[in-house]
Amino acid sequence: MASFTRVVLFTDTDGRARFREEAVDLPEGTPSSQLSALFPSDGFQLRHSPVGFRSSFHCTVTPQWVVILQGQMEIGLQDGSSRVFRPGDHFYSDDRLPDGASFDAAVHGHWSRQLGDAPLVTMFVRGG
Repeated sequence: MASFTRVVLFTDTDGRARFREEAVDLPEGTPSSQLSALFPSDGFQLRHSPVGFRSSFHCTVTPQWVVILQGQMEIGLQDGSSRVFRPGDHFYSDDRLPDGASFDAAVHGHWSRQLGDAPLVTMFVRGG
């Protein structure tokens, strides 16, 4: 059975954001068009971020898929590492603030920024 790699931005047990990769099985469809099970969703939003956009550290409020439609998006973590996502790339953003914690910009969350000469266009699909 084929699988799809899902990149997940999550909050680890120490409260810090990290990336991991998970396999999503594709058990449905046909051999020429393999499908995953249907994921629930609560709708989607489109976002346009101009050249030069950069956020400060923040946590994800509502888990969501982020799909890059145009431009490049870099996601930076507290440990100094980062990943760049290009058109067609995706990740599942779920680095929520731990229960009972107060946000600390030196510990929690991630930042994002637009890279290159093209504006960043993303689609956010809210998890159900």
